[in-house]
Formats: sequence, structure tokens, C-alpha cells
Amino acid sequence: MIGRIPVVDVRPVVDCGRRPAKAVAGETFEVTAIVFREGHDAVAANVVLRDPAGRPGPYTPMRPLEPGTDRWGARITPAAEGRWTYAVEGWSDPVATWRHTAGIKIPAGIDTELVLAEGALLHERAAAGVPKGDDRTVVRAAVDALRDESRPASARHAAALAPAVVAVLDRFPLRDLVSASRPLPLQVERERALFGSWYELFPRSEGAVVEPGRPPRSGTFRTAAARLPAVAAMGFDVVYLPPIHPIGTAFRKGPNNSLSAAPEDVGSPWAIGSPEGGHDAVHPDLGTIEDFDRFVARARELGMEVALDFALQCSPDHPWVGKHPEWFVHRADGTVAYAENPPKKYQDIYPIAFDQDFAGLVRETLRVLRHWMAHGVRIFRVDNPHTKPVVFWEKVIGDINRTDPDVIFLAEAFTRPAMMSTLAQIGFQQSYTYFTWRNDKAELTDYMLELSRETAAWMRPNFFVNTPDILHAYLQDGGRPAFETRAVLAATLSPSWGVYAGFELCEATPAKPGSEEYLDSEKYQLRPRDWAAAEAEGRSLAPLLTTLNRLRRGHPALRQLRDITFHHVDNDALLAYSKRRDDDVVLVVVNLDPFHTQEATLSLNMPELGLSWHESFPVRDELTGETYHWGRDNYVRLEPGRAPAHVLSLRPSPSIGGSLS
Repeated sequence: MIGRIPVVDVRPVVDCGRRPAKAVAGETFEVTAIVFREGHDAVAANVVLRDPAGRPGPYTPMRPLEPGTDRWGARITPAAEGRWTYAVEGWSDPVATWRHTAGIKIPAGIDTELVLAEGALLHERAAAGVPKGDDRTVVRAAVDALRDESRPASARHAAALAPAVVAVLDRFPLRDLVSASRPLPLQVERERALFGSWYELFPRSEGAVVEPGRPPRSGTFRTAAARLPAVAAMGFDVVYLPPIHPIGTAFRKGPNNSLSAAPEDVGSPWAIGSPEGGHDAVHPDLGTIEDFDRFVARARELGMEVALDFALQCSPDHPWVGKHPEWFVHRADGTVAYAENPPKKYQDIYPIAFDQDFAGLVRETLRVLRHWMAHGVRIFRVDNPHTKPVVFWEKVIGDINRTDPDVIFLAEAFTRPAMMSTLAQIGFQQSYTYFTWRNDKAELTDYMLELSRETAAWMRPNFFVNTPDILHAYLQDGGRPAFETRAVLAATLSPSWGVYAGFELCEATPAKPGSEEYLDSEKYQLRPRDWAAAEAEGRSLAPLLTTLNRLRRGHPALRQLRDITFHHVDNDALLAYSKRRDDDVVLVVVNLDPFHTQEATLSLNMPELGLSWHESFPVRDELTGETYHWGRDNYVRLEPGRAPAHVLSLRPSPSIGGSLS
């Protein structure tokens, strides 16, 4: 229902307000609404943010955003985790209306004494709403001046417009006809739901022994734990493990996804389940559950969390196949239907059917998830959630987060936009994205504007530069410079990003021309790597990854999603953007061409950097340590192999006088 002062189209809003918008504690975002009224009297608006206990926060005035649109906006910052609400109040602003009228009539000598008398009454009303003390005294002085007939009318008028009076009434406005929108829900989660650097590794490859003529020997949780200090030293926050469960032998895949496996072949970790156990067991080659606990504890000692893959599918050997045949689709010949994505066939995997025993599947999924939560896992990367009913995930995640709101779910859903967006709305805290397939300037710009503005209230992106399934042609063809470029882009565009082990070594050989699959994919075989030799020979990108993660931790601007500005560059091979949070500003210029040196003139949107159009300012390149003095227009030159990008922090000089605010 429309109030006396219409307040409509409040944003952000998710699913017409039926689902909460999302933020993390300390995250600032903008609330907007259209507020107007009949006639010519002034209106104003403010946001009411209420904490989980229902207590309103400080008065947050809104400002007009674009003349003629009636849209108002204000930035708000929820301070703690929990379920908050926000609403917009619109109101008639009699003081602003009087100021406008008085500004016309008093200089023209029209109804001068009447206008001043009306102003005195308004300011008297306003003073009653100001707390006792100096502030009220300031407004009372304006009332006295407006009524002082011994002074010229212009002086009486000016007294009511004094900056001190305006400042007080900005904080304690006189509000008539207050009309509120309905409260909208806001789910505030822990920072890791928005910000984090992920590193994916296969425990079975770390410490594995593969020698010609001998059966391969799997790495274990103990040998994988030896890799954790190096991962932590690169600045990663999350160690993500593919499935760690027993692997079936029926239709086990061999190297390079071959249909026949030799006895020594290890199979795909996503073919979950054998007589040794299912989703709540660990593969015996990796060790015991106690070994897993020690792995989690070691990661925690190093300041990292362990994320575990949750793939709701089974090997033909999984205990569920015999105990719960109703959980699977049976074909006309009585066999269980294996997974297919024609022409691809996955004979080693049985997908789950949800419509025969939906409640039973929810119960078992919750049991499995809580089992791993009890062993220290608070982050789950969910495999292919888009192949399961959306309502299933809504029930599962809702149940988990009601008791454990710190648990985070990442949706591995490379699928249609509607499904990805809906999964984010119903509970997934993070989402994989199309970043892998966005490589040129226009694609990256458009996609980031979508993620940072259109969907930021519910969908948080995680930019993985590579995965065990995806090796984009850009990396296959571009060599080391392509890897450097993609790392800089992912780490500075998105507050969450990730790498799959081997990225540091620029692994880029496809299974065949035109394929995005890796040759000798780690999904089907052990892949031990000589990390020490790569670093000693200078082949590793670990120093770059370390620098990027250090910058992300040190710059609040890189820990947020919603404030990004793209700047004009007169060369489509160069992309320039800035991120800003309070007085922290990071400016990035990236060469998207991994083969050629590119140069251009960069024209900065100075107000978006917190600067006036004609200021000059020092910038420090955090990748090289060099310092430059820049202004509105700047020459840039970036050479692959030497400087893939500038990652610049802005430092105010004495002449600027701290204008970066």
C-alpha cells in the first residue's frame, strides 16, 4: 500500500523481498528508492537499518542520485552477523520547502514578514526535536533572529541559513508525513563468504610416488600436510580438497578418461563409494579420519580453512546403491542409469533421483554434511548443484545455516544464468562464474558491471583461474604471460578467487586440440609435482601469487565487490579499473594481450578516485615497487614477460593534503 509520501522500488531487493539480500559484517552497500510527492513541496528520505535484535541504527540520510528520477540513495554498513532488516522512510521536508520559498520571496520583497514568521514557527518546531544542549541552542538562535524585527530581513533570513543551523537540522531534521516502506530482510554473514583466496589440491598427488615399472603409490593426508606451509606462505586462506572418499572399481576410468582401467589405476575421486564406505568415509590410501583431523588442524595452525568437495553422486559400488535403490533411476532393462551428457558418458557415476524419497535424501545429506562439520569443515564446494532440484538445496542449506551460520557453500554451477542466480538467492554463499570465458576488454567490463551491480545483493563470485575440468584456450596458447594476466585479473577484480595446483607451473597442455581438458588430467591419475625444483629454477608463479594475496589482505578496496570503476583507455588490449573503500584506492591496468607489448593513453575518472579533475598524485606499483606521478591522462606501456600489469596504490602527497577520502 502506498503511504502518504510514496516510497517505491526499494533496492536491493531479492525475489520481491521474499529472500534476504546478502552482505558480510562490515560491508558497505547502497540502498536506493524512489521517493516523491504531489505538488512542489520538498521531500527527503532516510534508511532505517535494524540489527538482529530489532534495534534501529543511527539515522542514515539519503541523497538524490540523479536529478529528475526521484531516486534517492544512502550507503549502509551492518556491523555484525545475523538477520537484519532495512527500510526506507520518505517524508515531507517543511524546512527545505521554506528555504526554497524564502530564497525567492524575501529577495523579491514578497510577503517578507509572513515568510519570516513561518520560518520562525518551523525552526521552533524543529528545535523541539533536537537534543538539549549546544545543538538546540543553535537552532533557537535562528528562531530568535527570524523574529528580530530590528534586523534587516536579509540578515534574519541569512541567520536561518547559517552553516551551523543547517548542520544541526541535517542531523535532526523536522520530518512530516513520515511514510515507510516495508522492511526487507538482510542476511549478514562472516567475511569469508565474500573474501578469500582458494587453493585446490589433490591430497593423493602430494607426496605420491610414480616410477616406471612400479605400481604408483598414493600420497596421504600426512604427505599432503607437508605442502600446507608453502600454500600458506603464498597467502591463501582456503585449501580446497576434491572428494576424499573411497572410489568405486566398477567402470573405473583410466588415465585421460579412458574407459578401461588397469589394476593400478586410481580412478576419479568423483566416482564416490565402494565397499569401504561412502560419503562419510575417507579413502584408505589417504589415511584415517584421525589423519584428516590432523590435516585440518595443521591448516588451521597456518591460518587457513579446509573446504571439502560435496558431490552428491555415487559409484556403482556405493553402499547407497544396494541400501536405497529408490534413490536412483532404473532403465527399462532394470539397470541403474549412469550419468550422461551426450555424447559424453560417465559409466562410473550414478546420479541421484530425487522424487521417490526426497525427505530421505535431505536427511542423509544433512547427516553427511554434519559429519564433516564435526571434523572441522566449515566450507563446502558443491559439485554440479544445478543438476539437483533447487528446493533440495534450499532445504539443506537452510537447515545447516539455521544452526551453523558460519558454514559456507560454494556452488560449482557453470550453467544457465537463471539457475546460477537462483541457487545464489536460495542460500549458496558463493558461486563459480563465467570468468574463465571472459577474456577481452568488453566481455570483462560488461561481466564485472553485472556482478558488482546487478547481482551483487545475492550472488558472490569466486574467480577460479583454472580447475581440473577447465583449461581455457587463452592459457593453452598464451604461455606464462597469459597465466600472469589471468592471475592479476582474478585477484583484483573479485574479492574471492582461486587456483588449482599446477597453475603456478603454467601447466597448459590440452588432451587434444580444441579441448579444455588437461592431458594426463589429475582427475584420473596421480600427478606429483617437483615444487622445489620449479621454484629453484624460477619457473614458478608462486612469487606473483604471494604478492597478489598480500595486496588483497593489505588493501580493503580489494576485499569488496560492489565499488569498481572502469577507466577509459584508447587501446582495447588494455583494461583499466579502480576499486575504492574509504581512503584506500587501488588502480589496476592490465595487458590482455599475452603476445605483444601494448601502449596507450589512460584517462582517469578522477572523482571516482577521490580526486579533483586537475590534481596530480603519486602512485606506487605494488608489483614492481616503482613510484610514478600521475594525473588525469597518463601514458602506459605494458610488455608481456616483464610487466603484465600495473597494480597501483594511490598515496596522497603533501600538496594533495589528504584529499583521498
